[in-house]
Amino acid sequence: MRNILYALLFIGMVSGQKILIPMDQQQNDHLKAYGIAFWILERDINVEWLLNYRGGAFLTQGYSAIEQECRVRGVSFERVNATDILNIMGEIDQNNMDVVLLEKAPKIAIYTPPNKQPWDDAVTLALAYSEVPYTTLWDEEALTNGLDQYDWLHLHHEDFTGQYGKFYRNYHTAPWYINQKADFESMASKFGFESVHEEKKAVAKAIKSFVGQGGFLFAMCSATDSYDIALSMEGIDAAHSVFDGSPLDQDAQSKLNFSNTFAFTDYTLLPDPMVYEFSNIDFPPSHNPVTRGAEVDYFSLFEFSAKFDPVPTMLTQNHVAVVKGFMGQTTGFHRDFIKKHIIIMGEDPASPQVKYLHGNFGQGTFTFLGGHDPEDYQHYVGDPPTDLSLHRHSPGYRLILNNILFPAARKKERKT
Repeated sequence: MRNILYALLFIGMVSGQKILIPMDQQQNDHLKAYGIAFWILERDINVEWLLNYRGGAFLTQGYSAIEQECRVRGVSFERVNATDILNIMGEIDQNNMDVVLLEKAPKIAIYTPPNKQPWDDAVTLALAYSEVPYTTLWDEEALTNGLDQYDWLHLHHEDFTGQYGKFYRNYHTAPWYINQKADFESMASKFGFESVHEEKKAVAKAIKSFVGQGGFLFAMCSATDSYDIALSMEGIDAAHSVFDGSPLDQDAQSKLNFSNTFAFTDYTLLPDPMVYEFSNIDFPPSHNPVTRGAEVDYFSLFEFSAKFDPVPTMLTQNHVAVVKGFMGQTTGFHRDFIKKHIIIMGEDPASPQVKYLHGNFGQGTFTFLGGHDPEDYQHYVGDPPTDLSLHRHSPGYRLILNNILFPAARKKERKT
């Protein structure tokens, strides 16, 4: 019945024509264009992602309903005929470009506490603005196999080490901090853990299992390094007594198991509750930032071979090669502490900072992006959310949205 309804809805296709959604400077709203691609996939219609062609354009069937949806959302599109398509494919064949087939809309989940936090999450803002549906979940679902029904998981601004974001020095008397601590302790007690850091490490392991079984993980800001640190701290109390009431293990550093982590290794913990930082992975460090100013802070995206390295090529699709920087509790990753096999996709060539990286674990993948909000250079606790209608061409937000389409992709086989 569903397929019949879709057939009736999209019957108005112009013969021999397709729709090209450009992603170069001719696109009116880059962010909503991703939402259109997702909307098309939800209706069981394939989308061809033209890697490195016009900023990573989308090509799909020429249904009038798709054209109408583009108009409603303010997304630029072009009608192309058979001759146009032959010319496009010829250009793709002759250059560092390729075609990836998007076949099925992934099921998206965001790991986030159920109560309102005093900061906003860039991925949630991106999905809401681009009109991509998602489900929120938290520790209970993660610990009871609730991740199994999803393809893609984003980790909200989070601390998996059980140190409440290392906000103790400035906010431990704030009502939101006190309430959050009580909520986290209640969840830990519910599942039989003696401390929040033990419960959070169990959640980290559940997420690792999700990735190993084929899940796609995307994390930003403190959910990147704190996640890996939590994996390395299994069986170790590395949380100061102000967080859990028990003394930390003085030998915690020497007991870290870096083989358990996804991306980082050989880092040094910073357990002092008065220091706003988890370890020396973060660069520049949050407790002693090297702030150059938004007007001069940029990072470069790597160019990959579209035909031989389609995954990092997909994840770096953009209409620019240089992206303005943005800070966070974890702004970037010190290259000295990144495992050798990790794919670096974006870096500041003038410093040790790696901004964007990707790797594989088991049958799944993980992608880490440093910083909190691509369009708010220094996002503070309590700041209002970013209005993405003012940033509809944001290259930083495009990196986020590349990741939601990645699970739908399959390399298209060429006819010889």
